[in-house]
Amino acid sequence: MLDISEDGRTWLLSGPASSYAVHVTDRDELLHLHWGPRIGLADAEALAVSPLPDYWPFESPLDGREEYPVEGGPRFVRPALSLRTGERRGTEWTYEGHDTEGGELRLRFRDGDLAVTLHYRMRDDVIERRVTLENHGPAVEVLRADSATWTLPDRDSWRLSQLHGRWGAESRLERSLLTHGEKVIGSRRGHTSHQHLPWVALDTDATEERGEVYGCALGWSGSWRIAVAQLPDARVQITGGAGYDDSGLLALGTGESYTTPVFAGLWSDGGFGGASRAWHAYQRTHVVPDADQDRPVLFNSWEATEFDISEEQQRALAERAAAMGVELFVVDDGWFGTRTSDRAGLGDWTPNPDRFPGGLKPLADQVHGLGMQFGIWVEPEMVNPDSDLYRAHPDWVQYQSGRKRTEFRNQLVLNLAREDVQEYLWEQLDGLLSSAPIDYVKWDFNRCFSDAGWPDDPYPQRLWVDHVRALYALLDRLRAAHPGVAFESCSGGGGRIDLGVLGRTDQVWTSDNTDPLDRLAIQHGFSQIHPARVMAAWVTDSPNAMLNHRASSLRFRFVSAMAGVLGVGGDLTKWTEEELAEARGWVELYKEIRPVVQRGDLYRLRAPEGGLSAVQYVLGGETVVLAWLHAQRYGEPVPALRLHGLDPSATYECLKTGEVHRGAVLLHHGLRVGLRGDLDATVVRLKRK
Repeated sequence: MLDISEDGRTWLLSGPASSYAVHVTDRDELLHLHWGPRIGLADAEALAVSPLPDYWPFESPLDGREEYPVEGGPRFVRPALSLRTGERRGTEWTYEGHDTEGGELRLRFRDGDLAVTLHYRMRDDVIERRVTLENHGPAVEVLRADSATWTLPDRDSWRLSQLHGRWGAESRLERSLLTHGEKVIGSRRGHTSHQHLPWVALDTDATEERGEVYGCALGWSGSWRIAVAQLPDARVQITGGAGYDDSGLLALGTGESYTTPVFAGLWSDGGFGGASRAWHAYQRTHVVPDADQDRPVLFNSWEATEFDISEEQQRALAERAAAMGVELFVVDDGWFGTRTSDRAGLGDWTPNPDRFPGGLKPLADQVHGLGMQFGIWVEPEMVNPDSDLYRAHPDWVQYQSGRKRTEFRNQLVLNLAREDVQEYLWEQLDGLLSSAPIDYVKWDFNRCFSDAGWPDDPYPQRLWVDHVRALYALLDRLRAAHPGVAFESCSGGGGRIDLGVLGRTDQVWTSDNTDPLDRLAIQHGFSQIHPARVMAAWVTDSPNAMLNHRASSLRFRFVSAMAGVLGVGGDLTKWTEEELAEARGWVELYKEIRPVVQRGDLYRLRAPEGGLSAVQYVLGGETVVLAWLHAQRYGEPVPALRLHGLDPSATYECLKTGEVHRGAVLLHHGLRVGLRGDLDATVVRLKRK
């Protein structure tokens, strides 16, 4: 809902529970008025008449009040927009007007030949913001163009939540008191990164289910930066966008334009859990493709075979996977080119004739005959020096002239900003998806940018932005040409997870760490912003050979992975008949609860720090609780859990014990029946009678 004042200089966007208001003064200053509980237009207009304080030589009345601070003029805060021409840098804009289209508000400003448009759209209670620059004159260098600056209301103190980590330990939640100065997170690695997810949340005294929470999430899959600043007068602003520093994003020639990625914001008074559920609903409704369709149970061959694969071996795995109830069979790395290790073959996207003499179609046909979909792994943005592609086009990679080309994982990064590289990848991938009945693509990205150079280009810095824009365009083109193919975003685990890539993929690989206990903390952090519908989680072999060699029961591994999109990644040829039979039972149970897990409202009942952790999903009249006992000391009993999101006037039957509960259920006996000792887990289902 959008309301506009009679003078056309105050705007109020409102969702079901919240409002956002801005105002342009008669001096063309764009001021932030309100972000929080829902208000009316009269309230916004009353806020707009409050005068700015007088100018002082050491402070600015605009700082902390301006909606989108630009570089130049009476401002000292971090600028969201920094431009340079041959004569000068900075921006001195004037307000030109506004327009609306399809529920989007556009505020138009001009600085000489440069047009600047600020976009606003309210989707439910999530505000999407972005900026468009259009150049109608001589070339302009865009040093920095953030998507938005968010201004918080005055409070005595703020607490900052963020998700940090590294490879194998992504998305770990951290909360800390915000102090004066700036807290900057981001990535200078060319992709979203394992180190930080582009999301922050601020609160004063919120709990899991009560209190105000302000959150912001950036939709960009390249390098990025979010700065949270507590200004000298204690006001707080959050500024974020593409690019990590101010060394230059791109150059705009005459007639060229650039639109920033979306930086979305959400206010909730339902605590951290309420904010998460609002983010999840927003992504399922407005971001993730086909989110109303539940994702299938998959098997991935990587941990069973690694690079030593053959068609016969894959057929044997497929038969066992089908007997377990798996719905999607995925051939991972090693099916193409001369790919017998990570030292060769990347870039040559044709089936290895020795391993798949008839191509992928015979295997895909057999997999379909077993009642499963068929998927493959690719890493299109990379190339091995030992490949036909690199030998033919060594200039197609990112590199600095006269410098050694750094190899991570024996590979280099293709310069996807080049149109010839884009067209090559389109031809290769379109041909691949046309050559066999492929239903799913796991799209990987296994190294960061290091030598991000483009010697022949007049403005080589643009590759940081144009690589991501080309990735998006390629994914969009492939999805349009092959609408039945689903895509998963992977980057050595959780290295590329954000609203931008989620708008073009069906799920994401959360972490290479498949240890079921470690995954509980990773999944807890992930759930702060992203829904279970996109969170891929696998059951792999025990002990966990890749990271910690911890042993865990099949039960614990399955219940841990059932908190998202269930997958299996172990070597099924080594599983006993008893293990395969037990796994069939877990897969059957997951299919029964899958709609509730993937599409339901999530309640985090207990965080994974203690001896017991649990999550609850609610969809319609059904509730699913997943609980994990990490450790049981001194004979302590399993504690009771109070459930949420239920109809207080209804009765619910526990399908495990037959107990009947009223309204707000205090779940105890169902947990004790399911949890029998250390490192154990259970699934409890309740249905409204």
